[in-house]
Amino acid sequence: MASAIELIVSTYVQVGDRAALVGLLDHQKGIAKDLRSRTGFDFRVPLDAVETEIEVIEAGVATFDNPPS
Repeated sequence: MASAIELIVSTYVQVGDRAALVGLLDHQKGIAKDLRSRTGFDFRVPLDAVETEIEVIEAGVATFDNPPS
């Protein structure tokens, strides 16, 4: 079963909305940066989830940067 972020990225790729993917990527990177800067709690679990989502989004963006030959 696909995760929510995989379905979102797949939809943006299908409709050709690279700008939305880049915006989503920037947003997730901001969340990751914020989680890394926090102290007083172990944020590894949510940070791992956000970093996994970033990888999925980057793969979606790459489909626009590397069109099939």
